[in-house]
Amino acid sequence: MKKAILKLKDGKEFTGTSFGADISLQAGEVVFNTGIPGYQEILTDPSYNGQIVTLTSPMIGNYGISPDRNESSGIKATALIVRKLYRGPIMPGRITLDEFMREEGIPGIEDLDTRALTLYIRNNGSQNGILFCEDNRKEAEKKLETFPLITERDLIDGVSVRKAVHNPSLGPGFEEAPAHAEKHIALVDYGVKRSIISCLYKRGAEVTLLPPSTTADDIFQLSPDALFLSNGPGDPALLKDAVSLARSCIGKLPVQGICLGHQIITLALGGKTVKMKFGHHGSNHPVRDNDTGRTFVTAQNHGFMSERSSLPSSIRIWLENANDGSVEGLYSLEENVRCVQFHPEAAPGPEEAESIFDTFMEAIK
Repeated sequence: MKKAILKLKDGKEFTGTSFGADISLQAGEVVFNTGIPGYQEILTDPSYNGQIVTLTSPMIGNYGISPDRNESSGIKATALIVRKLYRGPIMPGRITLDEFMREEGIPGIEDLDTRALTLYIRNNGSQNGILFCEDNRKEAEKKLETFPLITERDLIDGVSVRKAVHNPSLGPGFEEAPAHAEKHIALVDYGVKRSIISCLYKRGAEVTLLPPSTTADDIFQLSPDALFLSNGPGDPALLKDAVSLARSCIGKLPVQGICLGHQIITLALGGKTVKMKFGHHGSNHPVRDNDTGRTFVTAQNHGFMSERSSLPSSIRIWLENANDGSVEGLYSLEENVRCVQFHPEAAPGPEEAESIFDTFMEAIK
């Protein structure tokens, strides 16, 4: 272990001790997640590609790493920041968080004042940062100065499939494809979580997972019952082809989306998306259903949102964040399009929002 430094783009520095893989000038947007459990799912969520994740829970690693909880093929976050790393005993058949990060080549910092860092990000906004050790300061500061903003980076490559996969196997801990499918969903992968596919399998759907390069003609040739746009990292405004795909399919077959998929649908419908000051990252965000008046707790992970004033009047604002009033869900019965900003599959988080998948399946029927 050695002293490690996090420096933000505006010059603010925080110090701690390194763990996991060796620190080698890892740069990315620094965000915080307010969830208590679920560090493994957070680290392996492709939506965190390009980001340095700060966990606000004071001790991380208590239950180790289980082989059946990865939301993708491995860690997708750039680095991890924690207040205290648990180093005690764990259950048989698991490895420690420190071991996991070493195996994956991902560095972390512990003994850092995560409360101070979180408050700083809340007050000053998410921004780029870099991890380094003192002997690499000059090189680190040079890299940080020129490192592109998240609004300038296409982060989809590397977290999505490169060719179509029918009914992908998700591994232990997840549902497998149904033997007799009721519906066929074409799912465009921008960094999909395994739990999303698992929720669709659970409801009797077969899934064809498609790369981001998929065109509308490719979709129509499959003759699916619906098009589904997945979650993923980065700025939706950079994904011109994805928006074009959604625009070409809306009104011709049911279109649904989660998180980044929701933002892509917003753009395809003629709305705009904007970057949030520090985003929503955690498993305790209340969402209000404007149709029923019901409020439920959701898991969220996004730094961009739909701009309410830009949305066409024909689009129903279905769901809103009960804290800040931001748009959390849209639909149009006429166009048969429906999307949510949060993660109804959770992982980690409360399971009460999983009923959104039932609503999706009803829209397909």
